Amino acid sequence: MATLQHWMNKLPWSLVIVAVLTLGLAPFIPEPHVWEKLKLLIAGDLIKPIDWFDLVLHGTPYILLILKLLAQILPPSESR
Repeated sequence: MATLQHWMNKLPWSLVIVAVLTLGLAPFIPEPHVWEKLKLLIAGDLIKPIDWFDLVLHGTPYILLILKLLAQILPPSESR
């Protein structure tokens, strides 16, 4: 069974970077959705289901980026 770290190491950097730059930042004007939703979250105004969906949708590329970075930094886990 493949671990999350193994899967993240197999995921191409180019795919993660393109996802962050497109889906993660879209729409670009007036401000990225993820930034708008994070501001709503901090202010305590993230209450509509569509806002939560947008936060998850536009935040997922950043989560993948963080997981990929961690998979590169941390030593590989040993299989049993």
